[in-house]
Formats: sequence, C-alpha cells, structure tokens
Amino acid sequence: MSTWANLGLQDSASPLMEQLIFFHDHALLILVMITVLVGYLMFMLFFNSYINRFLLHGQLIEMIWTILPAIILLFIALPSLRLLYLLDEINEPSVTLKSIGHQWYWSYEYSAFNNIEFDSYMIPTNELATDGFRLLDVDNRVVLPMNSQIRILVTAADVIHSWTIPALGVKVDGTPGRLNQTNFFINRPGLFYGQCSEICGANHSFMPIVIESVPVNYFIKWISNNMNS
Repeated sequence: MSTWANLGLQDSASPLMEQLIFFHDHALLILVMITVLVGYLMFMLFFNSYINRFLLHGQLIEMIWTILPAIILLFIALPSLRLLYLLDEINEPSVTLKSIGHQWYWSYEYSAFNNIEFDSYMIPTNELATDGFRLLDVDNRVVLPMNSQIRILVTAADVIHSWTIPALGVKVDGTPGRLNQTNFFINRPGLFYGQCSEICGANHSFMPIVIESVPVNYFIKWISNNMNS
C-alpha cells in the first residue's frame, strides 16, 4: 500500500503491474528527453542574435520536426498497445471470484466452492485494531492463492463502482446489469489494499478492498473451513 511521502507507484505484486511500471518509466524517459531538448532550444533562443532577412522557408527542418515526433509517438504507442492486449488476455483461471459493488460495501462470491459468499465492510475508526489501517481495513478480507491465475467478475447492484487494486494493476468498473471480467496473477504473499475509484454518491469516498494472498495449501484450508461452517 502507499505510505507517507511515497511519490512513485506502489511495489508490484503481479507480472501485469510490473509491465505497467516498465511502460510508465519508458514513457517518462521520453518525456524528460523532450522537455530537456525543448527547454534548451527555448533558452538559447532568448540569448542569440541571429538574423536572416532573406529566410523564407526551411523545408528540411520542417520535415525533421514533423517526422521526428511521429517516430517518438510510435515508440510510445507500440508498447502501449502490447500492454493493452496483455491486460485483456484471459488465461485459464484456477479461481474465479465474483465481486458485487453495493453502496458503501462489496459482496464476494466463490461460485466454484459451494457458493461461499460474504459482505466486506470498512471497519469504523472506533472499532479499528491498534495495528489496523484507518479507512482501508475491512471486516472480511478476500483470500486468494498466490502463484495462481485468478479471474474476477465485477458488477454492481445500484450505481457504477470500480474494483481497484493498485499493487496488482487491476481496475475494473462494476456497472449495474453488466458483468465485466479481468484476470491477475499474484506472485507473492501479503495484504493488498484498494478502494472504489468511482464517485458513487454524495459524501461517498471509501469502499475499501483488502486481498490476502496466501500459499495454495492455506487457501485450500480456508475454503474447507468456510464450506464446513
């Protein structure tokens, strides 16, 4: 999760988020190069005194400053398109999770495991444990296995919500009457925090999401305990 004075992106917990961070750094490098070049040219223009009374056109320089930006845009567009296709690709999932957005909370269903379902509410500040995170912790966490392909189906029961986990590179809109899907692969254990990133209503800021990534054998034990209870 993000901490104080964290100006960069969160550490990635999935291959897709790693690719997103690589693309961010790639695009930022190009932007810095353009900014330095244009800044240098503008700075030099203020201090030179070159005058050419007979200059009418410069076809060569016009060709250069038309073709060069097009080539630079290709260097940004091609990795971007590759990443878009990677984000949309659905591999054979090991676990399918259904997430339903309600006003102020999320509902989850593990359809393949005897329809395990529960609601996930934000823990109020006055009930929060000493080591809990205010406005981020929930009473029922989503437990998912690490090193497994996860598919998530997202919808909403009232207004548009958005299921967003920055560390996993996942952002899916939940729209009433529509089922959206995406996939992710968690490559390390831990707790990953997110929030609904839509403006869902008046005074509506927080619909936290907490994913607990555990080894597969712990996940099977958790499933067994919930199916028996």
